[in-house]
Amino acid sequence: MKYIKSFNKIKLALLFMVALLISACNTDETQEVTQLNNLVMQDEFDIDGAPDSSMWTYDIGDGTAQGLPAGWGNNELQYYTDRPENVTVENGLLVLTAREEAFESSNYTSARLTTQGLFEQQYGRFEARIRLPYGKGIWPAFWLLGNDCDQNPWPQCGEIDVMEYVGNRPTVVFGSAHGPGYNAGDALTKEYEIENDRFDTGFHVFGIEWGPNYINYYVDGDLYQTLTPQDAADEAIGVEDGAPQNTGEWVFNRPFYIIINMAVGGSLPGAPNAETVFPQRMYVDYVRVYN
Repeated sequence: MKYIKSFNKIKLALLFMVALLISACNTDETQEVTQLNNLVMQDEFDIDGAPDSSMWTYDIGDGTAQGLPAGWGNNELQYYTDRPENVTVENGLLVLTAREEAFESSNYTSARLTTQGLFEQQYGRFEARIRLPYGKGIWPAFWLLGNDCDQNPWPQCGEIDVMEYVGNRPTVVFGSAHGPGYNAGDALTKEYEIENDRFDTGFHVFGIEWGPNYINYYVDGDLYQTLTPQDAADEAIGVEDGAPQNTGEWVFNRPFYIIINMAVGGSLPGAPNAETVFPQRMYVDYVRVYN
């Protein structure tokens, strides 16, 4: 009898090992985050003053100068500036500050930094360590945009939202991808909710790992979403007069550049309310890109 029991234990152990091997080969949301260690771009924000002009530039205004409807196409309420009141580096941190003030045509100011024309990359690991603000109507983001949007207008150029957040939900962030047939309210997206913590009380690492046929999203090394061309096709497909329409082209096959911004108001978070406290600050400890 004891030999039968020993055999059964060995059999169960072998079955368990096989199950582990099978699960390790599957591309799903429990897989390990790949370690991409070839650092090709980094800003540790170690020098006080304006952000490094060899790495960062600014989007200024309310979007009209960029050919968008006022409000950056999202009904946002802020006017972006490059003033130190809205964006500066101090004590080893990039600080974006949203203020309630009359400025140009808006009642709020903030900042939007971009690496457009300075740094772009196709595929790799993009991550930033950030402490987020809070309050209704506050909408910070760390995201990527296709480098040909001037010639190939959004959403055809593609958008990868590494991290978005609305300030009245301080335990939740989300990652999204926008392309033709799956954009705006129909984007591919998933929420990540932190347990026993808040994103406005400490720093967290937000990142993606991006390859030819996938985008992995993670928070503090916890992989919570994997997107593939099939996801885009499944989201976008429609039928008109019996024929498929817009099968959801996977447009994440070109270099993208980085954007960090903090919007006020807009279609997603709504406007600030009486309980929203200003100024609000977004702190960025570092931005790093690997391949």
